[in-house]
Amino acid sequence: MISKRILKVLVTGVIMGTVILGGCGKTATTSNDKKVSKIGITQIIEHESLDAARKGFIDALEKNGYKDGENIQIDFKNAQGDMPVAQTIAQGFVSDKKDLILAIATPTAQAAYNATKDIPILITAVTDPVKAGLIKSVEKSGTNVAGTTDAAPIDKQFELLKKLVPNAKKVGILYNTSEVNSEAEVERAKKIAPEYGLEIITKGVTNVNEITQALDALNDKIDVLYAPADNVVASSMPIITAKCTEKNIPIIGAVVAEVEGGALATEGIDYYKLGYQTGENAVEILKGKNPKDMAVTTLQDTELVINMDMANKLKINIPEDLIKKAKIIGGSK
Repeated sequence: MISKRILKVLVTGVIMGTVILGGCGKTATTSNDKKVSKIGITQIIEHESLDAARKGFIDALEKNGYKDGENIQIDFKNAQGDMPVAQTIAQGFVSDKKDLILAIATPTAQAAYNATKDIPILITAVTDPVKAGLIKSVEKSGTNVAGTTDAAPIDKQFELLKKLVPNAKKVGILYNTSEVNSEAEVERAKKIAPEYGLEIITKGVTNVNEITQALDALNDKIDVLYAPADNVVASSMPIITAKCTEKNIPIIGAVVAEVEGGALATEGIDYYKLGYQTGENAVEILKGKNPKDMAVTTLQDTELVINMDMANKLKINIPEDLIKKAKIIGGSK
């Protein structure tokens, strides 16, 4: 049995320990007077364009004095192409009371917006945020969503197509029917194509496993394949390139990563720069700006990229004026 004297000593020790620990905690809090903002990043799938956008976003934050582990805490999650997982990630960010969410690509942006109308959401790699139901207008968001759009300069890309494959008449477009982004791009392509004497032939898929069969049905009907900024398409470029090369069909990509993956060429946007621009939006929000008062913007500058290895393989002669101003992948200038 413990004596009253010993019990008194033990109780006193516990109380003193609590005071000391409490004092230590209080000192640590006051010495760290910087607010640590919690940022959740949700990405629908892993591929070079989306990865580059994420890197640009983080680099912009660092350039402006926001460093992970210091005054911000970044929590990155990848849905691996699974929409229910994207929804779970978004709900988890809301439960964790994130101060800001970056949603990379349309499906994750929609999941985040469905999960919260209060936490600021920045989007990037979203083609048509109005059609996706994320904002009221690109000039002024009107919702808790702001950021950047990756709408492809299809007119420039079709102009490039005609320069590289002047006799082309029929252009195939492979796209994911469950992506609002991709449907919007297909509609834009159909409207622009007649200006360049082109006919669009489409084939929809719902996942990577359907790519091979879709190309088997499409490739006998087309002269060129146009690869939109579609997450399923972009992540399947090795398969697409192999199937098209078998039929001697050149691919015009919507984004640089597709050219790096085997497409012939693109006149497209730089996703790193797009992400960086979104990171600058994040700085504004962290400093107190309301997303509903912000515009959703895109990059005005485009980059011409040519895959010379693919040009040689397809025996396509690249005009000298294009070579002089292009970024060349493989081969030699």
